[in-house]
Amino acid sequence: MDIRGFWRAVLDQEGDAMRGYFAPEAVVNWHCTNESFTIEEFIRANCDYPGRWDGEIERIERAGDLVITVTRVFPKEGAGSFHAVSFIRVEDGRIRAVDEYWADDGEAPQWRREMGIGGPIRPRSIE
Repeated sequence: MDIRGFWRAVLDQEGDAMRGYFAPEAVVNWHCTNESFTIEEFIRANCDYPGRWDGEIERIERAGDLVITVTRVFPKEGAGSFHAVSFIRVEDGRIRAVDEYWADDGEAPQWRREMGIGGPIRPRSIE
């Protein structure tokens, strides 16, 4: 399973390329918004999402038939970014299920900044 190729197809919003990575009965669950998609629905949601996207895989872990990725996604035009943590179940070289958790990147809440606790994981990029 070429996980980097899969993510490139997702970020490039290339439906036909994405489709080739999935088993026909696969499902994609976006837990943060309580949504479950068939593959065709997932491709439509991804390809019809406004704007053009890019990103970078920050981490890949493998545990048996499970591939876990952490990916930063950002618009090609404009500012802002998101992080997606994806649990991708692979059988016979194709994706059978994806459980994904998406979050907007942003600053720590004011109350923690006022407490003076924590610090940045990495410097903020200028966008």
